[in-house]
Amino acid sequence: MENIFYKYQGTGNDFVMIDNRNGHFPKEDNKLIAKICHRRFGVGSDGLILLENDETTDFRMVYYNADGNEGSMCGNGGRCIVAFAHFLEIIKKDTVFIAVDGLHEATIVGDVVSLKMTDVSEIKEKSNALFMNTGSPHHVQMVKKLKSFDVAKEGARIRYGIYGEKGSNINFVEANTAGGFDIRTYERGVEDETLSCGTGVTAVALSMYHLGNTKDKTIAVNALGGHLEVTFQEEDGFYSNIFLKGEAKQVFKGELTW
Repeated sequence: MENIFYKYQGTGNDFVMIDNRNGHFPKEDNKLIAKICHRRFGVGSDGLILLENDETTDFRMVYYNADGNEGSMCGNGGRCIVAFAHFLEIIKKDTVFIAVDGLHEATIVGDVVSLKMTDVSEIKEKSNALFMNTGSPHHVQMVKKLKSFDVAKEGARIRYGIYGEKGSNINFVEANTAGGFDIRTYERGVEDETLSCGTGVTAVALSMYHLGNTKDKTIAVNALGGHLEVTFQEEDGFYSNIFLKGEAKQVFKGELTW
């Protein structure tokens, strides 16, 4: 059985994208999905995303982590599927779609996608970190010398040691000289550092505001894979109208055989 796929990346977070509006993809085959995502035995990606029909919105996003299991919301994946839907001519400039965490609004202009994220009503303070859910669970911790920090080792230790088997994404952050913040993220499901994590970037922006490290409600965050911007409104600790903005690009088209 053969199937056309597209590869997209958003600030280095890469995804296999499949148009599954006809329902032909064997979405319950977790081993197949993991094989497709494998960087030696498959296409190679941080995740696989299916675009499916939805009765009340423009489309449905179904996201799988690189380990083959269906995941929680992926911000960069959300931006990439908007670009994919635009490429397929399902949408023009504006869209509303549904993902595992609910409805999302988005706009696309050229290669730049602005994606509305889920509201955040609670930020939990830990001894040296913050924790919140921005569509996916995120631990945010400030560190020094981020460039040389052992993200894979420390990320895995915290991911399993503090949050157990279910785990959390682990973000390490440092202020930069431009007035924004730099981030490196260990992602559960990938079980390694990725070049970018959209929900993680969102969590970092809200965390830095919560901690008083910035008074801005438009925050620039640099991931290893590129630049993202987060805007939001805040009232009495409730964060709403959160938008994640950055480039999302098609890399190539291919054909899978399984």
